[in-house]
Amino acid sequence: MGLYIETRVHADLETLWERTQEPDRHQRWDLRFTEIAYLPRAEGEPQHFRYATRVLPFLVVAGTGVSAGERHRAGGDRVSALRFSSGHPLSLLAEGSGYWRYVPTDDGVRFLTGYDYRPRWGHLGRVADRALFRPLMGWATAWSFDRLRLWCERGVTPERSRDRWLLEAAARLLLVPVPSALALLPLGAPALAAVPLTVLGLAAAVLVPPSSRTPAARRCLRTPPARTREPRLLATLGQP
Repeated sequence: MGLYIETRVHADLETLWERTQEPDRHQRWDLRFTEIAYLPRAEGEPQHFRYATRVLPFLVVAGTGVSAGERHRAGGDRVSALRFSSGHPLSLLAEGSGYWRYVPTDDGVRFLTGYDYRPRWGHLGRVADRALFRPLMGWATAWSFDRLRLWCERGVTPERSRDRWLLEAAARLLLVPVPSALALLPLGAPALAAVPLTVLGLAAAVLVPPSSRTPAARRCLRTPPARTREPRLLATLGQP
């Protein structure tokens, strides 16, 4: 799969399953979606769903998908798989597929995802995807996984962890201009000190580790193990 994200969640499997499989809970922690809603289905059929992402205050990009899950597997792990697509002309993502795997460990759950998609807009879309959109999607997935981990492990709600992250991001941004501004004050250091102080502020903004109660994409594994492969369940799903 094109993107791979993994985290370790020190919580029980049932809690993690519910907070990832129930749409009203899933949309609270996953930065990639603003709304997720299941569509009516007949008994025994895969679950179809609709998703939407608010890109701008006045722009919502929507799509549809189909998913299925396996809760009772021989090894004790669980898996869910999905296929998705968007017909919205402004959606760079045309169609894709992926999976979530839940592997119980001695102290919690190894939770991982692998997914890939086909961008639209031809060559321009492929260039934009490689340069910007795919790295952004990888970061958003990892950040969301850590947000979910904080919710399951520490009881930090997704809304509270988002607010903490915004405050911390604002504080990091202030670390860059404030030292150089102080250097230019009459009682401050000489004006030439503004440059090294700015570099020092930038280094601090990047290198200071995030709070233990603030989501951070850097805490997630982004490189798949050598033997990682798609679950067979994914092959059973039709088109969304």
